[in-house]
Amino acid sequence: MSSRERAGSSILSLLGTVALAVVIAVLLRTFVVGVYQVPSGSMLDTIQIGDLLVGEKVSLRFEPPRQGDVVTFDSPRDPATTLIKRVVATEGQQVDLRDGVLYVDGVAEEAAYTEGKPTYSLSDMEGSAGIQYPYVVPAGCVFVMGDNRTNSADSRYFGPVNVKAVTSRALFIYWPFQDVGTL
Repeated sequence: MSSRERAGSSILSLLGTVALAVVIAVLLRTFVVGVYQVPSGSMLDTIQIGDLLVGEKVSLRFEPPRQGDVVTFDSPRDPATTLIKRVVATEGQQVDLRDGVLYVDGVAEEAAYTEGKPTYSLSDMEGSAGIQYPYVVPAGCVFVMGDNRTNSADSRYFGPVNVKAVTSRALFIYWPFQDVGTL
């Protein structure tokens, strides 16, 4: 084999390797993991504005989101926008808001991630879904809220999120370095 043939073979091998890597990357991003940038402060202080995070998609094929999961989902108001919130209740659970406290199935939420911020109804806001409490989460849906309860347009505003709209369970923040950690 001449040096020209070896060079041609090496280039073809390299191009094949690059093409295979691109196909694998596309398949992973489509079916296994998603990379998301956090656009707002609704999840402060758990997740900072601009943080980049990884969410996994596979488990959603076998098990719906659970209470406490941090999930990404297509916005009910703008499906082209991806939001990130925490699941506070799942189908059939009762959500109630009394005196700034979230109750799920009659149990008051005591979560450190809210940093004691009150949780009030957003039903009076213009454009809201007008949720009335107590509220039972419909079948096939989850009720989501931002950890920053005083600055989050969430299910209190736009209503429950269809499980089919959930795109991933957030796993970890990978950038910036000072925010790296699991969720």
